[in-house]
Amino acid sequence: IPHGVCLITHRGYLVRAALLLLFCVLTSAEEAKNSQCHNYAGGHVYPGEAFRVPVSDHSLHLSKAKISKPAPHWEGTAVINGEFKELKLSDYRGKYLVFFFYPLDFTFVCPTEIIAFSDRVHEFRAINTEVVACSVDSQFTHLAWINTPRKQGGLGEMKIPLLSDLTHQISKDYGVYLEDQGHTLRGLFIIDDKGVLRQITMNDLPVGRSVDETLRLVQAFQYTDKHGEGEGSKPLHIPGVGN
Repeated sequence: IPHGVCLITHRGYLVRAALLLLFCVLTSAEEAKNSQCHNYAGGHVYPGEAFRVPVSDHSLHLSKAKISKPAPHWEGTAVINGEFKELKLSDYRGKYLVFFFYPLDFTFVCPTEIIAFSDRVHEFRAINTEVVACSVDSQFTHLAWINTPRKQGGLGEMKIPLLSDLTHQISKDYGVYLEDQGHTLRGLFIIDDKGVLRQITMNDLPVGRSVDETLRLVQAFQYTDKHGEGEGSKPLHIPGVGN
């Protein structure tokens, strides 16, 4: 075999080996990133491997939250702009409210959805809508999570309130509390400006909520509030709102 051919072949092997090594490094880095997302402070994100348990096997409270009925009343202590303040549902009368639950502070899959809702809250406020997040943690744990930098698994600066449901009463009333796990599913509730519940979304633990889809739903409800929809009419095509 000519020397030049051997050299080219040798270089080809080197290139392949380098690409394989790069792939292994990237794969290892991605696995490490995922592991960091699924673990925090040396513990698994879902106590008792809860994320492996089908929703049907969980023990849920009977919900008081009914679509087209007044949303269950709630009140409690929230962290707002780094301070503890008392907050209640009636504070939002006259505005739409996106009220969502997440499992636990510090101990769930990377807090991208909470950060996304906070960073884009101006889009909700532009359509007369506020956003409140809630979990069964104390307000002190909420504040500690907010004060933890995002690069270290924290929330950083929050533009939305984080409500404490330490007694679990709110999450029980809204039907998201997992009795066997001591925390909640990812429930999201859209409450209109009259305090009426218009929409319920309930996700199992690993999957978060979409900010874009939530915005679309709020805009759609507001559109029908204003324009109505006659019985038997064609599906609505709302300007500027995706289908």
